[in-house]
Amino acid sequence: MIRLDKLLSNMGKGSRSELVKLIKKGAVTVNSVTVKDPSFKVDEITDSVSFFGEPVKFQKFIYVMLNKPRGYVTATEDNYNKTVLDLIDNPLIKKRVAPAGRLDIDTEGFVFLTDDGDLNHYITGPKCHVRKRYLVHLELPLLDASLKQLEAGVTLDDGYVTKEAKVIPIDDDKCYMDLYEGKFHQVKRMFEAVGNKVIYLKRVIIGNLPLDEALELGEYRELNDKEIELLKEREI
Repeated sequence: MIRLDKLLSNMGKGSRSELVKLIKKGAVTVNSVTVKDPSFKVDEITDSVSFFGEPVKFQKFIYVMLNKPRGYVTATEDNYNKTVLDLIDNPLIKKRVAPAGRLDIDTEGFVFLTDDGDLNHYITGPKCHVRKRYLVHLELPLLDASLKQLEAGVTLDDGYVTKEAKVIPIDDDKCYMDLYEGKFHQVKRMFEAVGNKVIYLKRVIIGNLPLDEALELGEYRELNDKEIELLKEREI
């Protein structure tokens, strides 16, 4: 059960203060009956709510896949740079979601945004070990010895020893890397630790869910039920 004014606010119909006034003026019906009490409790699933005669579809959580271009920070606000929310043109989605984790400003690819706090925590929590796969282009060829070092764990410039990773070669200077942790600039720093340099980086998978290849850079879409379940599953 949820307060009527809060439900309408969550669905992007206005601020709580604005909605209180509108509800008191008779702008809302619940199950075809006008309700003028903003604190009236409604069942989001079974009750039928209309706002100025238009049905209000309740959506408990929003789940969004975004293909992030370079030049955007993965945050809800920033004093100096554009954020991934600047790519969202749907006011309701933009108001509600936040990115799950971070992606460097010059890194492209899959950013997951949601208002589901539990799933956000699962995706980002250090104890959950959710896989993130990156497409990596390197300045120099990837040596077998370097690959083995990276998979076993390397010591970063601050002394941190990374956990085991998985490296899948594509050709001499390209590979995929699977990480189960998310330290600052980790992929770049790991390759620097073995004497190489990342020149292009793109996140292509989170958990068991791959980035939709049909999404152009800067585009986003909501996830379907099957995709949400893939995000919640343990890695195959």
